[in-house]
Amino acid sequence: MPAINQNIGNKPVTVLKINKANKKFHARHDAKKRTYEYLIVNRQSPLTLQKNKAWHIRKKLDIKAMKKGAKLLLGTHDFSTYRAASCGAKSPVRTMEKILIKKNKDKVFLQFTSRSFLQQQVRSMAGCIKYLGEGKWNLNNFKYSFKSKNRSKCAPPAPACGLYLKKISY
Repeated sequence: MPAINQNIGNKPVTVLKINKANKKFHARHDAKKRTYEYLIVNRQSPLTLQKNKAWHIRKKLDIKAMKKGAKLLLGTHDFSTYRAASCGAKSPVRTMEKILIKKNKDKVFLQFTSRSFLQQQVRSMAGCIKYLGEGKWNLNNFKYSFKSKNRSKCAPPAPACGLYLKKISY
């Protein structure tokens, strides 16, 4: 591993562990589960260390409302509302296995676990959950948006900064 890390140079990547894989292994298609995490910093003061690494939201978020909305997304559904127009997936049906919403001081973590996701799905879900948390939507608005299967009924997607691929299980 030291040789690999040395050849990476000054890129912001480090190899921590290497596993031998089957010759037919495909990193994308063989994944059994993926977990994405979205980081929100919920405070008045501007971001410094987290600038471009989190979504800064000044308005106090209602975590209980956000959790209620997230619960509606669990299970197998048509996620067309959260699908980018350029998404190439054959079907918009996905199974959301787990959603965790945690608050630690001024940080709010949204964690989504599924076998696979549609293009822009996580950012779109985060945007809709944020609308709930800000009080721009109530639970009925959220439900209507989700069930509409219509991209135009989706809240603006969360920005790319703040989205992290946390874990992949094979």
